Amino acid sequence: MLGTNGSTTPGVQVCSLKVDTPQLIAPGNTYKVVRFPFGAAEPTDRFEMHQAVQPDGYVVSDWATDDRSGLIWPSKAGWGQLYAMIQWEAPSSTGGYTELRDQFVRDPLGLTPNPNDTTATEHRAPSPGAQFFVKGHGIFVEPGVPLALRISHNDAQSRLLTLAEFKLAIHHTA
Repeated sequence: MLGTNGSTTPGVQVCSLKVDTPQLIAPGNTYKVVRFPFGAAEPTDRFEMHQAVQPDGYVVSDWATDDRSGLIWPSKAGWGQLYAMIQWEAPSSTGGYTELRDQFVRDPLGLTPNPNDTTATEHRAPSPGAQFFVKGHGIFVEPGVPLALRISHNDAQSRLLTLAEFKLAIHHTA
């Protein structure tokens, strides 16, 4: 199989992102892109799918404030297995959330002709204790169409996303 740089790259291509810097998420029905740091703070990005200098030339100067830091740009076309881990702080004592939401999305920022193609959307009631969720979903992916993990909640006030992981494994398709 031919890689994006012209070399032969066998096997599964993986991008694995993690953030443990809390992100304050405002309440409401609008989903927010989860942002991830670059470079040494990343678990793995051997195939350069999550870079500050993006494939369209845009440069992310501050990962913590730019939604583009939440994008994974697939390195090749294939069958993509998406994975996420999401951890929320507890709901507020008054007007606390009754629903936590998350989804995977192709092109959440409208950078291609077919933006905001969502999949694996889940709305969950909080469980007793900590709010820790994991999910996985398979979709076809292609270079030039970035992917993101988005979240929202319906608490009366902003809540912290305390930890998140977002992973893409691309398998060759015949």
